[in-house]
Amino acid sequence: MSIRYAITIEGNTLFVTASGFDESLAEVEQYGLAIINAAIAGGVTRILCNETDLEYRLDTLDTYRAAEFIAEHAPRVAKVALVCAPQHMADARFWEDVAVNRGLLVCAFKDLPSATQWLNPPPSGPDLGD
Repeated sequence: MSIRYAITIEGNTLFVTASGFDESLAEVEQYGLAIINAAIAGGVTRILCNETDLEYRLDTLDTYRAAEFIAEHAPRVAKVALVCAPQHMADARFWEDVAVNRGLLVCAFKDLPSATQWLNPPPSGPDLGD
């Protein structure tokens, strides 16, 4: 397997750090299922995938199929932030569009601070009106 990853849980967030490259659709599906299963087992609803050291090699059709597969298997209660290298942002945004159109709450980012803020927005204060 060419995708190497580590999974940890802190509080209500599952953190994934991935590196290497995606060699095939089957490998990407296995990687996705490992994340889904870890989130379910850990009872978490937020997932932060740091894929800045992961090279995306799937073609457009397999990227579509991967997003479709993950959307079919992922719980709808999870909120997923995906951080990728800038050169892979177009592929990540395409994957995001396919997954979101199938009901997932996922967003792709170029940097960890933006992804973390989206996953864990600061609490809003009381509505004081106008």
